[in-house]
Amino acid sequence: MAEVLIFLAPGYEEVEMLTVVDLLRRSGIEIDMVSITDSLEVTSSHNVTIKADVLLKDADFDSAKMIVLPGGIPGTPNLLACQPLTDKIKEFAAEGKWLSAICAAPTIYDELGLYNGCKATCYPDFAEKLTNASYVKQPVVVDGIFTTSRGAGTTIEFAAAIIERFKDKKAADMILEKIIYNDNYNL
Repeated sequence: MAEVLIFLAPGYEEVEMLTVVDLLRRSGIEIDMVSITDSLEVTSSHNVTIKADVLLKDADFDSAKMIVLPGGIPGTPNLLACQPLTDKIKEFAAEGKWLSAICAAPTIYDELGLYNGCKATCYPDFAEKLTNASYVKQPVVVDGIFTTSRGAGTTIEFAAAIIERFKDKKAADMILEKIIYNDNYNL
């Protein structure tokens, strides 16, 4: 039973999706890749096809503690257009379960009216679309139930923040050390 569900829509950003999946699995957090289409195979915005673990209709939302939305165009609008997913997002918010998104995808939570003045970040071109959140220009912003991030270049920090939510900073730092993130080479 997955603790985290990450959603794949046609046109998702593969770096944002796969980095989160990889680092969470390395840390021992169960995460399922969920296709919002009727096929397990979903093609990214850069024509990389990934096989999801499960279809949306079969995802175990009851066991999950967090939803993660990767960005990408047209992935983000495709996620927003998926009513069964947006209904589940609203349920998660009402239950106080964690909602995470990166790149353009944080605008989905705004579009659904969920931020209520929380701080959030997103890809700079979409900052003006965060009308119900206070935009913060930081790699990752954690506020209330939300974890948001800016784009492919901040995905490692985003995944680390998610790991820290589930475990602690030490667990997140241990994963970062194992992947040689931000190492000081003393050259």
